[in-house]
Amino acid sequence: MEAREILRGSGILLSISSLPSPYGIGTLGKEAYSFVDLLSDLKQKYWQVLPVGPTIFGDSPYQPLSGFAGNIYFIDLDKLADEGLLKKKEILGYNWGADESEIDYAALHQSRYKILQKAFERFDTNAQDFQDFVKKQSGWIEQYALFMTLKTDNLDKNWSEWSNEYRDLQTVALENYQKKNYNKITFWEFCQYKFFEQWNDLKDYANSKGIYIIGDISFYVGYDSVDVWADRQLFMMSANDTPEYVAAAGPDKYSESGQVWGNPMYDWDAMKDDDFSWWRRRMRVSRELFDIVRIDHFAGIVKAYAVPYGQDGSLSGKWFKGPGRRLVNAINEELDGVNVIADDYTSASLLPGVKKLLAKSGWMGTKVMMFAFDGDPTNEYLPHNYTDSHVVAYIGTHDNETIVGSFSDKTDYELAYLYEYLNIENKSQVPNALIRELYHSTAELAIVQMQDILELGNEARMNYPSTVGHNWRWRMTSKPHRLDDEKRAWFRNIAVVYRR
Repeated sequence: MEAREILRGSGILLSISSLPSPYGIGTLGKEAYSFVDLLSDLKQKYWQVLPVGPTIFGDSPYQPLSGFAGNIYFIDLDKLADEGLLKKKEILGYNWGADESEIDYAALHQSRYKILQKAFERFDTNAQDFQDFVKKQSGWIEQYALFMTLKTDNLDKNWSEWSNEYRDLQTVALENYQKKNYNKITFWEFCQYKFFEQWNDLKDYANSKGIYIIGDISFYVGYDSVDVWADRQLFMMSANDTPEYVAAAGPDKYSESGQVWGNPMYDWDAMKDDDFSWWRRRMRVSRELFDIVRIDHFAGIVKAYAVPYGQDGSLSGKWFKGPGRRLVNAINEELDGVNVIADDYTSASLLPGVKKLLAKSGWMGTKVMMFAFDGDPTNEYLPHNYTDSHVVAYIGTHDNETIVGSFSDKTDYELAYLYEYLNIENKSQVPNALIRELYHSTAELAIVQMQDILELGNEARMNYPSTVGHNWRWRMTSKPHRLDDEKRAWFRNIAVVYRR
């Protein structure tokens, strides 16, 4: 199936969570619209976001609690106030965290559900738009709302620790529970209704400005997710409801010691037997939310590395064959012309199979310039070695250091090749020189992290792979990080010069 023609262009990578907001985390409100205006002013065409699903383990958007639902932390509270569902003084009465430059997930968890519950109490659940939304999303939302209600009643414990009748989805017990907890369940449907409503309004605004949204899709879901609870036959699970194996990665350029991600592995034979219906439903929701879809960990479709559940190290794992072209075809059928970006970074041993499947898929590959400057002029990530323009080129992604952070402790001697390649003389010139080189490349899309545009150090890094507890927290503050007129003019100029 042929995807739509991609427009040569450039864009910015910024998580919704990183937008400024007085309420602890970025939302789909005023600052999101201001960011669209900034993109337009800088002559950008694309806004790439991180996964927008609800988070659990380690606050990672790549460990979603649902493969379908939106993160209700992103619901803009001021919009709810404008609709009469909240009062400003109610919103201000909660603790949203003390540091505007860092997300306090514990404070959000304590406050966000409570304030949304107040909004729900004033909402008319008989409204036709709400009823239509629940009906349209019936393939996932009822299970999700039931799961979230049970999880809340069980003090947020993992579903495997619930009582047997709920853990094992016993029909009579769940039917009785649904009848007794109708309002609680409807609350979670209301939250999704508001997320999707606000998301679609923002997307319409972006599209009206000529900005396309690139959505990132986590390849796996979290263990403590509605998907594993409700469809555990689709995952490699043991008899005691723990995963047999969890997703991992061996040592690579992101982590010298390897990584243990902890997501349950898919049972691909079971997924093939029902023609990948779970993936198909997931892609239909993605098609609704995004203009372009990025599939994280594309190599996992070819072959995936995993370790036994409960092990901390990544060296004791084994490889599992992926579904290959059959899953790619199913995704293409459901996305129906939406372009796909494949995160095709992988180990050298897997590279031939990954490149072969990528060529058959019609999807765009990925180049990351932070991997380019090892002094080898044949390095595939150097722009002069790009053999295919149907790629998305990044300087760095959410897993990399920032530009400033990466080069700050290196000597001029270590950076000699970089200086020569970029025709510059010192470190202060590196950020703009790398962005110019990226724009100058033949890659159809050139994407730069907002942190690198702002020339921030590693205090603004989103993720340190193989670590838990201090990731995914960076936020733009309201005023210090505004771009000055000179930087704006420079971006507009290079976008025109390089036909971005």
